Amino acid sequence: MLLTIQSQRHEEMASKIGNLEVLPIREAFAHEAHNFTTWLEKNIDTLSSRIGLPLIVEKREVPIGKFRADLVCRDNQGNSVVIENQLEQTDHDHLGKLITYMGNLKANTAIWITPQPRLEHQIAVEHFN
Repeated sequence: MLLTIQSQRHEEMASKIGNLEVLPIREAFAHEAHNFTTWLEKNIDTLSSRIGLPLIVEKREVPIGKFRADLVCRDNQGNSVVIENQLEQTDHDHLGKLITYMGNLKANTAIWITPQPRLEHQIAVEHFN
């Protein structure tokens, strides 16, 4: 009887295993604020382990004037960290928002998540590091 149960369990588990597939981020998350940002908020540990910076989410979609910071977090030293999500190629608009959020929230660190950083924006960000 025990072998039968194990065999059935093995078959059940095997039917749940599938192939991993890499998708364009816009295909996986249709809407940045409603889909990706809420997913990231719930899975901040994934980002934390990837970048080596422990983060705790404080708020999502934080109003800064007429704009909204995607996520505001705290690092393990209590410093404010702003996360800006951009699910397409970087642009000046998002870079400007990120700087605005950092200044208004007195954030020590900013994280700009994007699948396609422009070289010009990478150089600008590296200049401030």
